[in-house]
Amino acid sequence: MPPAAQHVALLVPAAYLLGSVPFGLIVGKSKGVDPRKAGSGNIGATNVGRLLGKKFFAIVFALDLLKGFAPMCVAGWVLRDASEDRSKYLMWLTVGLAAILGHMFSVFLGFKGGKGVATSAGVLLGLWPYYTIPGLIATAVWVLCFLKWRYVSLASILGAIALPVAYVLVALAMRWDLLGSQLYLLIFAVVVASLIVYRHRGNIVRLRAGTELRAGHVKGAV
Repeated sequence: MPPAAQHVALLVPAAYLLGSVPFGLIVGKSKGVDPRKAGSGNIGATNVGRLLGKKFFAIVFALDLLKGFAPMCVAGWVLRDASEDRSKYLMWLTVGLAAILGHMFSVFLGFKGGKGVATSAGVLLGLWPYYTIPGLIATAVWVLCFLKWRYVSLASILGAIALPVAYVLVALAMRWDLLGSQLYLLIFAVVVASLIVYRHRGNIVRLRAGTELRAGHVKGAV
């Protein structure tokens, strides 16, 4: 096994463990609140912010984003001299997927966790340059949908769906090797979008029923 592959093999479990760190729960409990038992019951930045305020939303979001960004940067450095082929992207993306799965299915929380939006964003930022523009487009979709409807969940779902679509459009415009050496980038974009939508399945039910909480509202509040 090449040295780079050996290092990546060590990074994958490390990325999963880092992704598993429940920063939302840690921050919430430091202020005397267990986000699993209040609001939406989720440990992510949205619920923590709903319970404790915008400052704590920003703190948790940034920490969750770093869980995806840091492993991807390390993996990118390890693979910097690797040949531009499918194996390089597969190894790089495996590290990112491990971080996302750690956040969604934390070993420290009985394989439960958050929705994965912030950690996925960190992974995208860490894979330069291929996900940068698609990631910005997905973020713009998130912002526009949030400003229009004020549902974080709906904005996250639509932003996630926009990611693989944006990636295909950007790849075609930039003449990237979409179905060749970079095929795994397309597959990964679809997988991440699917995971995020799947983790929001409860929100989808509430959105259809008209019971989903808008931003700024706490469950049980008048």
